[in-house]
Amino acid sequence: MIESRILLLLVAGALACAPTYAADVAAGKAKAEEVCVDCHGDDGKGDDESPDIVKITEKEFVTAMQEFQNGKRNDPAKMAQKMVREAKKLSAADIANLAAYYETLK
Repeated sequence: MIESRILLLLVAGALACAPTYAADVAAGKAKAEEVCVDCHGDDGKGDDESPDIVKITEKEFVTAMQEFQNGKRNDPAKMAQKMVREAKKLSAADIANLAAYYETLK
């Protein structure tokens, strides 16, 4: 019993000390310029066909990208289909970086 508590404390301590990696805003900006600005503009506010992605939270942004990738968001509209194609090209790091970048535009 004591051994399992010690092990639990060691694991908890190791997790607390583990490095966390913040999203890279500069990489997010570069990816946005490469992938997003054609539809969402330089400011992320979109137009009549593309939504304002600056209004959503980082968490909402990540969730939306994941839903485009996994097919949960799959509207037959032309713009939505483009979004699905573009989202599927993004890595998890790309998504985190983009979310962090768009958060800075608020």
